[in-house]
Amino acid sequence: MSGVTFSRNRVKLKKLLGIRARLAMLAVLLVAPLMLDRVRSLEDARAKQIATASEEYANITHHSAETQREVISSVETMLKSAAYIRASSGIARSCEILRASLPANLPWIRSIMLVSKDGVVQCSTLNAQVGLNIADREYFRKAQETRDFVFSDYLFGKTNNRPIMMAAYPVAAINPEEDSVAVAGINLDWLSKIMANLGGRPGISSVLIDSTGVVLAAPPDQASMIGRPLDNVPLLSAITYKALSSNTDTGSISFAATDSKRTISFARIPGTQARLIVSVDEDIVTAAINRDIRTAYLQLAFVCLFVLLGALIGAEKLIINPIEVMTGMAKRFGEGDSSARVSRSRLPSEFMPLARAFNAMAAQLSQRERELVATNDRLTVMASIDMLSGLANRRGFQSRLEFEWLKAQQFTSELSLLMIDVDYFKLYNDTYGHPEGDACLTRIGEALARIAGETMGFAGRYGGEEFCLLLPNTSAQKALEVGETVRMKVQGLALPHITSSYGMVTVSVGVAATLPSDTQTPGELIEAADAALYAAKHRGRNTVVEHGFAKLADKTGMAMAG
Repeated sequence: MSGVTFSRNRVKLKKLLGIRARLAMLAVLLVAPLMLDRVRSLEDARAKQIATASEEYANITHHSAETQREVISSVETMLKSAAYIRASSGIARSCEILRASLPANLPWIRSIMLVSKDGVVQCSTLNAQVGLNIADREYFRKAQETRDFVFSDYLFGKTNNRPIMMAAYPVAAINPEEDSVAVAGINLDWLSKIMANLGGRPGISSVLIDSTGVVLAAPPDQASMIGRPLDNVPLLSAITYKALSSNTDTGSISFAATDSKRTISFARIPGTQARLIVSVDEDIVTAAINRDIRTAYLQLAFVCLFVLLGALIGAEKLIINPIEVMTGMAKRFGEGDSSARVSRSRLPSEFMPLARAFNAMAAQLSQRERELVATNDRLTVMASIDMLSGLANRRGFQSRLEFEWLKAQQFTSELSLLMIDVDYFKLYNDTYGHPEGDACLTRIGEALARIAGETMGFAGRYGGEEFCLLLPNTSAQKALEVGETVRMKVQGLALPHITSSYGMVTVSVGVAATLPSDTQTPGELIEAADAALYAAKHRGRNTVVEHGFAKLADKTGMAMAG
């Protein structure tokens, strides 16, 4: 007795654990997709933020580089103007025009000079520069050699020893007989001011470097980098060689530093060998979204734990049973039971709206199904009727044969088929004409329709002068009797046919019967009935012949019998 009690308690424990396990699994299935979707959305947001930031800073880099290019372009324009003035006027006159023409709206140009071929400053917008010798400056010699605009690297001015950049344009580029050079000094402070929009951004570093890697300009909050070689600047030194040796005007590189991941973009200033470099620290840029991701993970963990606890203490009656009731009704409805409805008395109040919605949906679907069936039936009838005889056409007969075949298989009942052909019908048409031939077929169709109604059969026009009569749940012997009835009914119509040996319209009937199985097809029944009809024709017509299927003794299949 104690063993039976222990077994019952064990069964109860397993059932309880089974319910809890199912509820826990349901909770996990509900929460897991939300958790994964939330995490994925946050990760996507982080990736988009990084991509947006990189694109934004790349655009800013390009815009700043374009602004620097405009500065250099304005310097080149001023030097070409000075060279043109020098080429068309004497030195004295050129100096007067030069001092008067320096525009105030180009504050980045510190001074403009005209320098002799020996490197001596002949005149300048700053008097202190007159007489200086700059023959040792590389940019000066390069301008004389290339006869083109030249932009120098980072320099210290000879008059005040302040950081400066120089630009030179030879007058010989305009007038080959003139050998002087127009030179301009560029204020680096103004180049840094142009980069102010790149400053004040957490995780962003930006510098303008010359061809040797020395920092020419930087935003105000990074001004301490000006004049320092980029090789000595942490992290930015990683792309010094790539930026300076690249043949492309723009480029970018991503790399992982010891404490962060960085994306660096660079752009060459057109007309110079200077490069603008912007570095983005992804960890700093995405710090806010990273905090959100960590917070989301914690929140989702708490939600998951809360849902699991709620599922474990939930009663099966409140969740599992109502779901099973709804599932059972839905299954019945899906299997074709249109009367399936949910009994609301068996459900908690929380499931009432769902039950009402299900019942309403089921009622609507049932009504629509009835309407569709009725419409389909009408269309099927219209597409399956032979207008001359009023019977089913070949398509309608084939559809009904397949249906009756499956039905006979399901209920293990016999199925018989009569194939009926009007004797000498071609001669009838030739003798009496086609209108009379159509009238003859109509009369025969009416007779077959009556016989089909009396025998619970299905009559159809198979084609031309050939008809068929399908007899469900009918044995071969009974089918022979019906065939004889058909022959006599047609003969009894007494339709004159002078070219027939019988003097009136007659028919030949082939009969076939079988017990449908998976080893046979409906087409074999048609072939057997056709064979019987062929035999009836050869036996003199106006006769009924069985030449169909006969069941073997072992019931393993069907064979032809004659």
